[in-house]
Order: sequence, then structure tokens, then C-alpha cells
Amino acid sequence: MLVANIKQQKKRIKVASRQRLENLRYKTTIKTYFRRLETAIDGGDAALIDGEHKQLQVLVDRAAAQRALHPNTASRKKSKAARMVAAGPREEAKPKRARKATAGAARKTTASASAKKK
Repeated sequence: MLVANIKQQKKRIKVASRQRLENLRYKTTIKTYFRRLETAIDGGDAALIDGEHKQLQVLVDRAAAQRALHPNTASRKKSKAARMVAAGPREEAKPKRARKATAGAARKTTASASAKKK
């Protein structure tokens, strides 16, 4: 769907579309590498953690060099990865407190009682 009438503008639209897809490819791949790094950290294999961390850093640097990521964003992502590696395996998240059954039941009974009065 090209809107432009001028040949050069049609060409620019195609080029911009191709560049947008390449930038999106970088961003989604970086997210995938973060997930892979998390699983490696939870697994505890030091060699795998180092390999995944190095791959992530290389990819983030390449994306920043191509300007798919802003340099500050790239720096922030690399810093986050380094903090994840330094922190080690995560503890399981504590389950949220369950609501008291009496509070919910009391609300239901008062609501049904007021409906009956009407």
C-alpha cells in the first residue's frame, strides 16, 4: 500500500519498512535471549550462563550500532543482564495471600439480603 506518487518516496517507504522489520527482529531476539539467560541462571550451569550472557551482550551491542536500540537502552539492557548473572538463581515467588472466605461470604449474603428486601 504505497500512498506516495513520487518514485523516490515509494522507494523510501519500501526501505523504511524493511528497516522497521530489521529493528523489530533485533528487539524480539533480545527478549528471547533474556529468557534464555533466565533459564540458564535458574539451571545453574556456569558455562551456559557465561555463553548466553556473552551472546546477549554481542546482540545488544550490534543492535545499538545499527541504531535499532538507543545507546542508553542498550546500556541499560546490558546492565540488567549483568545484575541477573551476579544475583544468581531466583527464589520462587511467594504465593499471594488468599482472601479470607468469611469476608467474601459476608459480602455475598448482604448483597443477596438487600436484593430480597426489594
